Amino acid sequence: MASLYAGVAKQVSRWCGRPSTFALAVGVILVWIVTGPIFAFSDTWQLVINTGTTIVTFLMVFLIQNTQNRDTAAIQLKLDELIRATQGAHNALMDLEELEERQIEAFRARYERLAGVARDRLKRGEPDTDTPEA
Repeated sequence: MASLYAGVAKQVSRWCGRPSTFALAVGVILVWIVTGPIFAFSDTWQLVINTGTTIVTFLMVFLIQNTQNRDTAAIQLKLDELIRATQGAHNALMDLEELEERQIEAFRARYERLAGVARDRLKRGEPDTDTPEA
């Protein structure tokens, strides 16, 4: 069931991101504007567009979040593979997003210290890494 939902959400998000979908939305608004005089700009006429835009906005929030979650997961996997495949990289960094905030802060502090040392080395005219320059 979850994979069916993911497949549908993926297809809908692709469809929603197309220029033709935007043109369709503009067309709906133009039709609504043109019908204003026909319905004497009534409360019902206004309610139609307000209700429609509210429903679309509500659904799009969830669709956008789903798309962002999927993209973030794909990026994390790619970064994990780069860490795994890079000689000398710390494999412990591969699942940082799963750690507690205090653990992440400890890693951040460590890398901030390393960056400070590297900047100091550059100021002295030394290389900022232990890797030979290309």
